[in-house]
Amino acid sequence: MTTEEKIKEVLANHVSPALQSHGGDCSFVKYDEPTATLYVAMEGACGSCPFALETLRMTVEQAVIAEVPEVKAVERV
Repeated sequence: MTTEEKIKEVLANHVSPALQSHGGDCSFVKYDEPTATLYVAMEGACGSCPFALETLRMTVEQAVIAEVPEVKAVERV
């Protein structure tokens, strides 16, 4: 399984259900392998929420890095 496939699996199975329960979501945009940075789009309620950056760090980044250690950072686009 590629790094991108692992990331998409974590987003679909761990991150999205948690965010969807609050009316939001996030989607995979791209993974930049040279910088080990994942880029995601925050959607729904998460797209306009004033706490979106906290959600990105505490929910998305922590879950992805814990499951896919190749990822070193997660950024919002």
